[in-house]
Amino acid sequence: MTSADRTSTVTGPGRGPFLRFLGRPESGVVLLFAFYILLLVVFSLLSPFFMTTRNMMSIGSNIAFIGLMAAAGTPLIIAGGLDLSVAAIAGLVGVFIAMLNADMGVNIWVAAMLAVLLGGAIGAVNGLFCTRLRLNPLIVTLGMMSIVSGAALILTGGLTKPLMVPGFNWIGQGRIFGVPFPPILMIIVFIALSIVLRRTRFGRFVYAVGGNPEASRLIGLPVERVQMALYILSGVSGAVAGLMLAAMLGAAAPAAAAPHLLTVIAAIILGGTSLYGGRGSVWGTLLAVLILGTLNNGLTLNDVSSFWQDVTKGVVLMLAVSLDQIRTRALGE
Repeated sequence: MTSADRTSTVTGPGRGPFLRFLGRPESGVVLLFAFYILLLVVFSLLSPFFMTTRNMMSIGSNIAFIGLMAAAGTPLIIAGGLDLSVAAIAGLVGVFIAMLNADMGVNIWVAAMLAVLLGGAIGAVNGLFCTRLRLNPLIVTLGMMSIVSGAALILTGGLTKPLMVPGFNWIGQGRIFGVPFPPILMIIVFIALSIVLRRTRFGRFVYAVGGNPEASRLIGLPVERVQMALYILSGVSGAVAGLMLAAMLGAAAPAAAAPHLLTVIAAIILGGTSLYGGRGSVWGTLLAVLILGTLNNGLTLNDVSSFWQDVTKGVVLMLAVSLDQIRTRALGE
């Protein structure tokens, strides 16, 4: 279907106003922004502590860890891939750093660099199985998630290992001009990825590969190399997120990151990235991360049980997938 045909399909007389709106590229971001403003208003009315500077800073710090994983996961899903092992990698990385530094006396920054390389290596293994062997990414990364999370628990016996190193802990607890460092790093990553996706040839390859991988192969695009690079990037982002989480907690908790996987996937899909590939935006993902983080914070301030918060996340994920289906139909895909 050509661009003109798609526009005609979306805006034709047979489409209602809502479907025509959903067919516009900017519709997802507009809806998310409107919903985010609504959340701010509602929670401001429900709790006097919500719109305080301290609470806003807390939200920024808490979502940075999730945002880093979701940022790199966005182009991977756009390109037709999927990584369910990213949160498990984050948990293993903290354990790996603590073991190298505390048990073996390795310099903390050398340990951190080796941990990032470990994350990239795990991502490369995922990419190898998914691209070279053409295995289903869901099965491959689900298996890797089990392997990595199991390894982290074996290495620690399921116990938390302390990791208090002043310079290192600044990564998770430090501030620049009063603003916590974690959200600053997250924003920098989102800006960099946005530039890569929108301004570079590699970014155009990402969308082309996700939109139609077979056609991309026929015209000579490096489909496997693009996807491999994105799996490595996802592994690295998981490692950086795990490094930040360990620095923030002052400890390596092998299972601390695992519960956040659902939030990461929900943020990417809610942000407008299509499960079918070929469409998505890192800024939509960022807005979705803000929404989910704000929702979690607002519910906590209003003494809503954590069990109900899990239910809310599941509902949001289902609504996000449903909206993705509606948008796909609206676009005539």
